[in-house]
Amino acid sequence: MRRLRNRLAGALLSVLALSLTATGCQGSSEAASGAGDGATAAAETETVANRVEPLAHRPVPRLPVTVRSADGERVTVERAGRVVPLSGSLSEIVFTLGLGDRVVARDVTATFAQAADLPVVTRGHDVSAESVLSLRPDLVIAETTTGPQEAVEQIRAAGVPVLFVAAAKGLDDVGPRIRAVADALGVPEAGEELTERSRQRIAAVREDVPDASAEGGSPRVAFLYLRGSASVYLIGGSQSGAGSLIEAAGAVDAGAASGLEKDFTALTSEALVKAAPDAILVMSKGLESVGGIDGLVKIPGVAQTPAGLDRRIVSVEDGVLLNYGPRTDQVLQSVVSQLYGGDGTR
Repeated sequence: MRRLRNRLAGALLSVLALSLTATGCQGSSEAASGAGDGATAAAETETVANRVEPLAHRPVPRLPVTVRSADGERVTVERAGRVVPLSGSLSEIVFTLGLGDRVVARDVTATFAQAADLPVVTRGHDVSAESVLSLRPDLVIAETTTGPQEAVEQIRAAGVPVLFVAAAKGLDDVGPRIRAVADALGVPEAGEELTERSRQRIAAVREDVPDASAEGGSPRVAFLYLRGSASVYLIGGSQSGAGSLIEAAGAVDAGAASGLEKDFTALTSEALVKAAPDAILVMSKGLESVGGIDGLVKIPGVAQTPAGLDRRIVSVEDGVLLNYGPRTDQVLQSVVSQLYGGDGTR
């Protein structure tokens, strides 16, 4: 991802050694190839808009405010003229609240158009305290998974307010994350407005999800994290963060349903057979890294699943798939459209 969100990056650290040697893992060129002819799945990513949509009325921060950070600290924000969000998801929230002109730097995972020209000062778990402090920020906003911890402590020790926001795990986190950021910026009303807008848009997409009960049951979807150049192949379990999105699309998280309780597990033929997915959810760069759909079905075990046989692949951009923020309705719409077909039918 992705940019991969920080929580996923943290999970990968704990399983990387295993995944590099796991049965069924094979290297692949990072360069993408097109999907093969005759694919019945969506061969191209259903694109999520590369721009965020700010609220119609730009809010004016009322400061100072004191808020509770997710790490338990009380944080007082006196000014918010120079803001540094340390993840793409948090940047997206600030920009969508209408305060993007106050953001002075970005994480590499902030891939939307309005943030493109900002300097990159962090890459998930590789925060540079010196780079952040050189920008003289009034407020730094971080995920609870942001690190290294020493860098964050160095920023706080320099007198800069640091607000931690609980890492996103599912759709229920969209509102709380938006409100946490909005409260720290002194625009709580805008936070409530954006929360409600997001809720309504997600609900509208969910209302149009096809009813699979009349067609033999909900499709099983396995979330795979792929990085072919590093021979990293993982399957998501109940803690991957994708389950909420899959379920909102009217599907079953195949990894979790097969008994995978961790966030990610090294991908093996046995795990795929047990998961028996009808469709596979991937990040677009991950799909490219294994050579597109043609390369994906060559990974041992994939071609033997219903998803592999039907070439039923759902691909969403790394920078938004697991953000659970203001564009999650678009992400969900993309998943639904690819999973059931552009006309909403299976």
